[in-house]
Amino acid sequence: MQRPVFAVYGASGFGREVMPLVRRNVLDNGGEDSQLFFVDDAAGAEVVNGHVALSYSRFRELTAPKHFVVVAIANSSIRAKVAQRCADDGLASISIRASNVVILDGVNMGEGAIICPFVTLTSNITIGRHFHANIYSYVAHDCHIGDYVTFAPAVKCNGNVVIGDHAYIGTGAIIKQGAPGKPLTIGQGAVVGMGAVVTKDVPAGVTVVGNPARILNKNS
Repeated sequence: MQRPVFAVYGASGFGREVMPLVRRNVLDNGGEDSQLFFVDDAAGAEVVNGHVALSYSRFRELTAPKHFVVVAIANSSIRAKVAQRCADDGLASISIRASNVVILDGVNMGEGAIICPFVTLTSNITIGRHFHANIYSYVAHDCHIGDYVTFAPAVKCNGNVVIGDHAYIGTGAIIKQGAPGKPLTIGQGAVVGMGAVVTKDVPAGVTVVGNPARILNKNS
């Protein structure tokens, strides 16, 4: 009997970090005989950390009852295009979480999430599709996070925060808690720099840095 095949789309650094999580998730769900691959369009069937890396077309051509993919690409625009490509071609998107992730009550999360080790999601949180939460990050209560949002390692997102689609939150950033009915908002496509401390709303499409976070003036 043929078994489904699984792939991490992206064989760079983050993809190599995600593969052991996929392997553990597959094994825990009775997939001992399943095959796991990397998908990388620049790949020529080389072996990466014990798994064959195939081009997207070659992965699609594998004979299997079902093809599952998780997209481990940091750039959110590329991630969205790849996810749509996979959906259009009938590949199933999976979510992956480390065994030591803490998820409490009332957390609703869209497809394609990658939740890395030591991440905590507390209570009453809504998260969109293809969210990446890197190691040691947390999201506190009553937050709403859009699609294709990326948390780099050790992001601290406190309660009552709204984050728009495609926002990128850099390593070690701290987002101050908002208030019920008046959340702190980070706009669509905004970038919060490494170590920034966000104490007020961030407009869509801008980059903020520093403590307290301020809009980066590219001309300075």
